Amino acid sequence: MYGADSARFYEAQHTARGKDYRAEAEVVAGEALRRRPGASSVLDVACGTGGHLGAFGELIGRTEGVDLSEPMLEIARRDHPDVPLHRGDMRDFDLGRVFSVVTCLFASIGYVNDTGELRAALSCFARHTEPGGVVAVEPWWFPETYLDRWVSGDVVRWNDTTVARVAHTVRDGDASRMEVHYLEATPDAGVRHLTEVHRAMLFTREQYEEAFRLAGLEPEYVPGALSGRGLFVGVRTDRRELPKG
Repeated sequence: MYGADSARFYEAQHTARGKDYRAEAEVVAGEALRRRPGASSVLDVACGTGGHLGAFGELIGRTEGVDLSEPMLEIARRDHPDVPLHRGDMRDFDLGRVFSVVTCLFASIGYVNDTGELRAALSCFARHTEPGGVVAVEPWWFPETYLDRWVSGDVVRWNDTTVARVAHTVRDGDASRMEVHYLEATPDAGVRHLTEVHRAMLFTREQYEEAFRLAGLEPEYVPGALSGRGLFVGVRTDRRELPKG
């Protein structure tokens, strides 16, 4: 889960590097609207700092967000004061209402710990989706597309802060383990060094599709979408009220 420092670095990195949230939202909204014409509401799960919320509101309609990290939500609330935002775990949150479209982007689904938690998350998404509605999930890499020992790095300048980030990702059983180091330099505080570790599951395409179907969602995989990892888009065909848990 992202703490206060990580949330600030996350915002700085993606803002300074020009991450095109609008273009990503257009891709997801296009896939959703093809399957659910007339969709009028979106729930963005693991919404982070809220980069997609404004675009989803314009492209589809009423928008809400859920995230486990309160520091990320604080940034999202600052930028989107009129959007309802909720703190919750993607595996078991309960808002008590349904949406036309439920999204989970930027490979956030990879933070679950096993296939049981993947299924729990997809079931939770389905419970918040109206019959005939759409669930769109951007996966982390598949085992065969993951590149072991990947090294990345960049330096960004944002407001009065300079942040250098380097990361090294290795295979860790059925997951990837990314160790990230930050150097933050500001005029008043000087230079600080911070580290964080991200473990993301390397589920197969078949494991994702099985989790969708067990949740009452008929999935289709759209290869190459968004960051190149593709996009799973599932239509809720099960019209029964789904049980919790």
